[in-house]
Amino acid sequence: MDGSVSNVKNWVTFYRAYINSKKTIAQGRRISTIKACENPNCIEIGDCCSALKLPFAIEIDKAYPRDYMQAGRVRVLLKREDGTLNNPDIGSRKQLMLQVAALVPRHPSRTKKPVPASISTSGPSKAGGKGGKKKK
Repeated sequence: MDGSVSNVKNWVTFYRAYINSKKTIAQGRRISTIKACENPNCIEIGDCCSALKLPFAIEIDKAYPRDYMQAGRVRVLLKREDGTLNNPDIGSRKQLMLQVAALVPRHPSRTKKPVPASISTSGPSKAGGKGGKKKK
């Protein structure tokens, strides 16, 4: 969360559903499914905003009105008080959504390879079958 500017209410509101490829337009998606990403979260969106050099604030306790089970939104400051853009490449909400949707799949939390499960020291089990008592 970037606390350099105190008036966060005037910043652009960015919900996760705007760029979620699993949502329909009726459910709140605002860009095409080809350009959207799968199930983004607020932390990833915030990290992408910081990579784009945009001030942002994550509001975890706020929910999307169309789907109140999706908690969290991100507020982003596109323009300064004097009207100049924070990032000259991003001049509108739509451009912000497209840029963030392109960056989310490359987020470190999505590109990490899964850690293999720890190998037990006792080795494989020698007993076969159901594991019950053997009949004579």
